[in-house]
Amino acid sequence: MTCNILVGGAWGDEGKGKCITYLCNQDKPEIIARAGVGPNAGHSVEFNGEKYGLRMIPSGFVHTGARLLIGAGVLVDPAVFHHELDYLNKYQVKTRTFADYRCAIIEEEHKEQDKGSDHLFKKIGSTGTGCGPANRDRALRTIKQAIDVDSMDGYVADVPLEVNTALDEGRDVFIEGSQGFGLSLYYGTYPFVTSKDTTASSAAADVGVGPTRIDDVIVVFKSYITRVGEGPFPSEITQEEAEKMDIEEYGTVTGRRRRVGIFDMEMARESCMINGATQIALTCVDRLYPSCERVTDYSDLSGEVKRFVEEIENETKVPVTIISTGPDLTDTIDLREELM
Repeated sequence: MTCNILVGGAWGDEGKGKCITYLCNQDKPEIIARAGVGPNAGHSVEFNGEKYGLRMIPSGFVHTGARLLIGAGVLVDPAVFHHELDYLNKYQVKTRTFADYRCAIIEEEHKEQDKGSDHLFKKIGSTGTGCGPANRDRALRTIKQAIDVDSMDGYVADVPLEVNTALDEGRDVFIEGSQGFGLSLYYGTYPFVTSKDTTASSAAADVGVGPTRIDDVIVVFKSYITRVGEGPFPSEITQEEAEKMDIEEYGTVTGRRRRVGIFDMEMARESCMINGATQIALTCVDRLYPSCERVTDYSDLSGEVKRFVEEIENETKVPVTIISTGPDLTDTIDLREELM
């Protein structure tokens, strides 16, 4: 039995979707549960030559033997939820995807308030998906829950009961977070943050799992760093410099161009400390070091890449166990067995 959590180490966009897809496809957990804020966070998944952009359904959907659950701490937009059920129907997600009956529901008024707020939409750079106003109403105890709306009928479950029962029975559970450490309401670059905490501790709480049941916390970092929206960015470089490095990215949810910076070791240390990281997944190494594109054996990496990995391990005191060298699942170096 294992219960592992994966979270973003920076401002989101770290490549969590690729890592989740790889790990769930390899390890075949029986339950994959999504934690996090809600549909303001997008995960990109590339599988069998096709690309998917997800905002509600767990990114581990490619493992068709898993039950897909959305924790009570996650805001649900029924329109997005049902769109993704249809969008991913060839993976039989309609028969195995359920939200906790206590999930708070985003309504049209929340989205209108989000987009109509000069503070949220213009100053903070909100995605406009209604998450901030919905979490406000949740705190005021006026919001509807999934059990209260007809559109969620047949798609609700008691997620903590399912997850903890699975663990009691020796089955594997994988919890996927969304967004990133730097966007945490508590520990991020306030006020340019999201509307709740985004650390591993909150991810566990989102799906109703106590801290004593967690085996590993995998924190994902990109080999460089990006950010969508406003807020401090100490290691930021100009878009011209980013273009010279052949780095140009756009947000999955907003479509906005991402700001780019070099790897921030100070942020990585703090992120690993507060998340309680036991492993690091490092993505987009091929973008920073094109010579290692599609490399699948650590020994085949250049000395420059190995020194970068070793520096991260030395500074954070956490082993790098997953290295992504390309978009496909096979473009992955998996060093987890070396920890055993």
